[in-house]
Amino acid sequence: MPPVPEHVRRNIRTWAEPLKTQALHAELVRLDPGGAAKLRPSDRARVLRALEIQIATGRPIADFQQTRTPGPLADFDLQKIFLAPDRDQLRKQIDLRFRRMIHAGALAEVETLRDRRLDPLLPIMRAHGVPGLIAHLEGTMTLEEAIVRGQADTRRYAKRQFTWFRHQMGPGWQWLMPEAATAALGFSAPDVR
Repeated sequence: MPPVPEHVRRNIRTWAEPLKTQALHAELVRLDPGGAAKLRPSDRARVLRALEIQIATGRPIADFQQTRTPGPLADFDLQKIFLAPDRDQLRKQIDLRFRRMIHAGALAEVETLRDRRLDPLLPIMRAHGVPGLIAHLEGTMTLEEAIVRGQADTRRYAKRQFTWFRHQMGPGWQWLMPEAATAALGFSAPDVR
């Protein structure tokens, strides 16, 4: 993506602040109908990003998304492996990890973050679990509801990652369970006994 000058970003954010996301999406439809059609009207961050690109460059975001250059490893003969853990096990690990984060002080960290009164569109303010924990701190949600919401958000993100990788990987990629990767590559697992 091209860089968006800070003054352009700031002006767009100031203009957009009082507007509902659907109104921003309608403006994107006017400026870049093709780009708008690919975005959910409720996805404020992506709609704003597409508007920033369009306004800063005069070109739709799709122009830049389609211009891909080969990565630094393109000229090498590589074995391409995606380590795909078992989905049920991954879900359980996500849920357990979120609870461990709460017990390790995540709620206090989010309280400090909330007290800074940062722009709610900043990535840190939209991080998995943060909105729910802020809602809990403001009394609109129980801690258990915030935990369940954070876990669900994280599981959905993991699912989207699988989908993204599936669409990004070209021919020659192997999807392997982590335990099977060493055998598939011809390596022997180290003896850890």
